[in-house]
Amino acid sequence: MKRREDLANPRYRRKLNVPYEAGAFGRFSEAVARNLGTARFLVIQTFMVMVWIAINVVSISLRWDPYPFILLNLMFSVQAAYAAPLILLAQNRQEDRDRHALENDRAVATRTQENAEYLARELAAVRLALSNTVTTAELRESLDALSERLEQLLERPAPPAPHDS
Repeated sequence: MKRREDLANPRYRRKLNVPYEAGAFGRFSEAVARNLGTARFLVIQTFMVMVWIAINVVSISLRWDPYPFILLNLMFSVQAAYAAPLILLAQNRQEDRDRHALENDRAVATRTQENAEYLARELAAVRLALSNTVTTAELRESLDALSERLEQLLERPAPPAPHDS
């Protein structure tokens, strides 16, 4: 009798080593979604459907899909079955890009606001430092007043000196 493996440890499945790049498939899905949503695609598809129906209605020798056009309906079903998930994948990738762009915009806005607040604080500090600084006009007024006072003192006769007796 063969002994069972330890049931506490799960068995590991063998993985297929198939190279798969999610980004490449995502880019493919975006290209498909971009093309499916164009007027060009709709015109080409309409033309092909009209040719399909015309050949299958008019030509007896080339008829491969008679009137209810079951094969044509099957092709539309397959197209829809693949187009919808590819479009959803493309939308999810766009949402991811939009989310990253929004996060980046928020970070830039935060840094900009922090820089503006820093500059406002620095400007306020400079204003405070300059508020106690004497201006040229104030210095002139003070020097003029001092000059006038000196002139008054020099024009006045000197008081008599006290006598020593």
